[in-house]
Amino acid sequence: MNKFIEEILNILKKDKRLFSKDDNKLLKGELISLISKDDEKLLELLASNKEIEKRFFKKIGKITIFQKENFLQLITMNEFLPDSFTAFEVNIGLSNNKKLISSQEDISLVFPHKDCILEGGQNKENTKREEIFYNTTLAPDEVDRLKEPKVLTNWKKFDSKGEHKITDVSLEDNLIIKGNNLMALYSLLPNYRNKIKLIYIDPPYNTGNDSFKYNDSFNHGTWLTFMKNRLEVARELLSDDGSIYMQLDHNEVHYGKVLMDEIFGRNNFQREIIWHKGNTFGYAASADNFVLAHDSILFYSKTSNKLFNKIYKSYSDEYIKKRFIHNDNDGKGPYRIQGKNQKQYLSDSKGLAMSDVWTIPVINVMAKEKLFDTQKPEALLQIIIEASTNKNDIVLDFMAGSGTTLAVAHKINRRYIGIEQMDYIHNLPEARLKRIIKGEQDGISKEVNWKGGGSFIYTELLEWNNKYIRDLESAKTKIDIKKIKAKIEKEAFYKYQIDTSKFDNKEFDKLSEKEQKEVLIDVLDMNHLYVNLDSINDATFAISKEDKELNKKFYNQK
Repeated sequence: MNKFIEEILNILKKDKRLFSKDDNKLLKGELISLISKDDEKLLELLASNKEIEKRFFKKIGKITIFQKENFLQLITMNEFLPDSFTAFEVNIGLSNNKKLISSQEDISLVFPHKDCILEGGQNKENTKREEIFYNTTLAPDEVDRLKEPKVLTNWKKFDSKGEHKITDVSLEDNLIIKGNNLMALYSLLPNYRNKIKLIYIDPPYNTGNDSFKYNDSFNHGTWLTFMKNRLEVARELLSDDGSIYMQLDHNEVHYGKVLMDEIFGRNNFQREIIWHKGNTFGYAASADNFVLAHDSILFYSKTSNKLFNKIYKSYSDEYIKKRFIHNDNDGKGPYRIQGKNQKQYLSDSKGLAMSDVWTIPVINVMAKEKLFDTQKPEALLQIIIEASTNKNDIVLDFMAGSGTTLAVAHKINRRYIGIEQMDYIHNLPEARLKRIIKGEQDGISKEVNWKGGGSFIYTELLEWNNKYIRDLESAKTKIDIKKIKAKIEKEAFYKYQIDTSKFDNKEFDKLSEKEQKEVLIDVLDMNHLYVNLDSINDATFAISKEDKELNKKFYNQK
């Protein structure tokens, strides 16, 4: 049982009204009734415990307010008085972590997991993974540990001369980081808080057919939790004049808009940009409906003091012929009349100011630069990056995918950080940036006169329990699972409540492959998916001297 829940139960035992005389079981209905009535005796009892007071009583001036709804949410969770999960898991001491959420399944902006932290730890694109929702009231210590900076390892630098070992790292370096993006974002905070000028993300669209395959009954709520956790820390990374662009389609754009309003402020909403993808063929065109031919890009600033470089397009010949129809033969060339009588000469005009509807064709499926099914054209990212940054500003994409954001930033002299947790980071963004350094001519290269050059550093969050989860997800047979189980027993960190002496191997062998994987993942302490920076000197993790030095430099530690 969770230690905090046990502490609450011990306090409640002091109120005889709350327990049956026959079997001394907690009368949950009576507890809810007394809480709902603001029973003075019960509230005084709860407030007498420092930990309960800290979590559920809020002081405003001289007034103390009991946060009734939060307490009721806790005691109505299955975790408070757990139902059976499986006989096996209960026997070894596992509480049902998957039930740390409200049973409410309504879809609204007060979504089911709004006060939870979702690790979002998929390692394989096609894997549907059961996620743990860390409730910030029930498990604050676990949430705090998740947010702590992680140890970085496997450092490499790539430039025009190839791959090098590195001895130094600074804010001037371009970075790509492999690992869980939530934990990587928190690892950036110590050095990059308020330093990122632009964030662009192309998150999972939650279509039911993409890689974000969660339980349908919590589909929207899960997606919103996943995004909320990451957007909150992303806002901390943005500079005061920074901007964020989030690209979505019709599946979640309206939910995404209200979520962004909440995090960045409705007054900081700038535009909904419509990306018209050009003519649509194939399946999309055959749908029994209007043909879906656009995505939306939600553009927010962090404050009203945003950096914005207005973008102009060249006039077409037809546009010039229709509008610049006057010429005084004074050597200044054709002009048009703006307003009553202000002459605007063609030679002085910057062009046509870009609207919030962009027609940019998607990448042809046969094109050599097509690396990824959802890859975005470089021309699309060029507009965004040039509009909201200047040279040497830092651009962040924490869902890097094929690396288009990083590729464009590299070609137009911006610094960048890309985060990707999937293994294709090596074959897509990493390999793509290596080609760009050598001078590849795809995308916008010719337009911006790209000749090659530059460099980037690759690094990874140091995995611990996460490596066993990855192995289990890939395991195909019970023999594979048995081998991984042996490693876990030798090396991994268990949850504190696990009683390994009751782990009956005969009973475990009777479980299906899916159930065996589920049990082994559940026994792992999720605080140790990656190695926290404060454990860098722990001999358990055998971290090299070189990694210690580079982490010290990265985190600017003395």
